[in-house]
Amino acid sequence: MARKPLKAKEPIRLREKSLSNGNKSLYLDIYRNGKRQYEFLKLYLIPETASNPKAKEQNKETLEVANAIKSQRIIDLTNDETGLKRSNRAKMLLVDWLNLFLNNQIENGKRWVKQVEKSIELITDYCGGKTRLADVDKDFCKGYIDYLTNTYKTSVGKKLSQWSIKNYTTTIVCALNCAVRDEIISKNPFDLLAPSERTKIPESQRVYLTLEEVERLKATDCKNEAIKQAFLFSCFTGLRISDIRRLTWANVEIDNGLTRLALVQKKTKNPLYLTLSNTALSYLPKRNNKGVNEPIFNLYVLRTIENYLKQWGEDAEISKHITFHTARHTFATSLLTLGADLFTTSKLLGHAEVRTTQIYAKIIDKKKDEAMSLFDKAFANDNK
Repeated sequence: MARKPLKAKEPIRLREKSLSNGNKSLYLDIYRNGKRQYEFLKLYLIPETASNPKAKEQNKETLEVANAIKSQRIIDLTNDETGLKRSNRAKMLLVDWLNLFLNNQIENGKRWVKQVEKSIELITDYCGGKTRLADVDKDFCKGYIDYLTNTYKTSVGKKLSQWSIKNYTTTIVCALNCAVRDEIISKNPFDLLAPSERTKIPESQRVYLTLEEVERLKATDCKNEAIKQAFLFSCFTGLRISDIRRLTWANVEIDNGLTRLALVQKKTKNPLYLTLSNTALSYLPKRNNKGVNEPIFNLYVLRTIENYLKQWGEDAEISKHITFHTARHTFATSLLTLGADLFTTSKLLGHAEVRTTQIYAKIIDKKKDEAMSLFDKAFANDNK
């Protein structure tokens, strides 16, 4: 008995998405080289009701248009796969490409969807949404950075921070890199910018405590002993407050007389393994009869915690603005001051890359330079 020939899967399918107003939005589901993309056609099917006898005919015409677009896309796709370049691909509007990029981020569960949405809004404001991908050049990129830096104002009338400018620029750079990989454009015009023309990442400020200031806090009463205990525990482990809140006794392991923490960091989702020093252990609460899934630290909301920290710092005569993250910065700078290498410090902080830790090394180097300059001040008269 002859076998029926297998029906080839269509690389592009016309699909419908139900909207809250009862209409259905038509879009193309495009699957190519293991990747899926969506193209929303801005065509809509309306409900076919007795009160609207023309709806059926209107929907028929809409579907004909949608299927015509689908057929053209299949032709374009076939031409691409046989080596024929689609000369009109770069005629796509930049905003349309950014929306495709956004859909891809949503589908893959990326965390920066809101940033992409805001970037589309900013690009639309900047160029009116009429700029084609083919027209995005070096001058366009420079103009966009200038717009973000000098023209755009937030809803409360403020300019964007340097970090926001960097983030919104990076979003467009990533979207254009995807267009290069998909052979829609030949190169990313942002790559043509000189270093002086690109957005700069601002130098991070890290408030940290010196070892002497930590000693003063240890010797000073805090109006909430649990907060004092958790803060000092962070000073000697580098844990973020988000992870300290989530610590349970199930995260504590005893191995050959050593106490270790094994956890998955909330911020990075990366595992972290820490052997606790005797100093850190002295600030680990007693377990008593608590179950393995009970929290180790019971803390207030962050705002309340920082109010207690502020008062505690003032009582210890420390003028710095202390937040819980100050403890993490203190852990990093203390390690480097005491001679730990950058790689080890990076691993203990749970950083994915050593370069993230380098800001602390810069802080220590600056302090060393300041310390050496004390000789000049002490022996200023000898140099005259």
